[in-house]
Amino acid sequence: MKKNFLVILKTVLPLLLGCYLFWVFFSRMTSEEVDLFYNAINKADYFWIVLSLVLGVVAYLSRAYRWKYVLEPLGYKTSFWNRYHAVMIGYLVNLTIPRAGEASRSGMLYRSDGVPFSSSFGTIIAERAVDFAVLVGIAVLTAYIGYDDFFEIKARIEATYGGSGSASSGFSWTWIIYGLILFLGLVFAYLFIFRSTFRMKFLNFAKDVLKGLFSIFKSKQPFAYIFHTCLIWFCYLAMFALPFQALPETSDVPLSGILIGFIAGSLGITFTNGGIGTYPLLVGLVIAYYIGKDYPQDAQGIGNALGMLIWVTQTILMILLGLLSLVLLPKNYTKDNEAN
Repeated sequence: MKKNFLVILKTVLPLLLGCYLFWVFFSRMTSEEVDLFYNAINKADYFWIVLSLVLGVVAYLSRAYRWKYVLEPLGYKTSFWNRYHAVMIGYLVNLTIPRAGEASRSGMLYRSDGVPFSSSFGTIIAERAVDFAVLVGIAVLTAYIGYDDFFEIKARIEATYGGSGSASSGFSWTWIIYGLILFLGLVFAYLFIFRSTFRMKFLNFAKDVLKGLFSIFKSKQPFAYIFHTCLIWFCYLAMFALPFQALPETSDVPLSGILIGFIAGSLGITFTNGGIGTYPLLVGLVIAYYIGKDYPQDAQGIGNALGMLIWVTQTILMILLGLLSLVLLPKNYTKDNEAN
């Protein structure tokens, strides 16, 4: 019962936050900006949108292919399409329960190919560490290329949405978070010290996770892994950049602006389920900043339109592909297979 409550809480709170930010997204626009918003979506050249989605599919396929290079050192031969379906189902789950997609991805691969959950989960942690390093590298490059703009936009976001009410009232959600972490740590320590069954299960799980985590260093084709990592992130960047050509007002946004928008959107995805509310809000703010000099009256409406267009089309693509994978993923692995 408690576990179900925590899952519901973890799902509902980010969703409510996303809905609230959607309300903020539209409420901050004037009636003229709303008209510009819909006109921009109607007049967009969807060739660039479709082309960006094609590159998104290439990135998903490449991610599934790259996965095999860290599974093989562990002794597991898996089907490419099973890996792909597991990846897409993970994306689909992330749209409902933030960060739960990684666990479901491991569960799906166990169901189709019998790879132990803990082992594949370790490889996913390693994958996330690599991707995080790439994202940090892009952020550093972005800050270097557009240093002044980067920190000006950061200040605007903090001034508009950061707020300081918690500090002035003497109440901070930070202490609640720290208290919750401390409580969970004490519960874990109690179970680990006084419950031998829990301790053995945890140690075995941790051993398998670490084995999967370090499998990245045992790959027999490290350059292939690096190639697919570069391909994935090239596709992600191009997937974000191409829609800027869909509107004449945004076609001249500089590379630094596109990169800052990409970083802002990436951060938005971490706050709510699939970036609902936060992604178009942050990306729209960045775009408005860059086109504001040429279109001072239209900047916010057009920026919000492109931010929403990018988020909606990418989300629809993930939902459709995730649902298709949910149907197509075979469930042919059983305990009998393991015994044989």
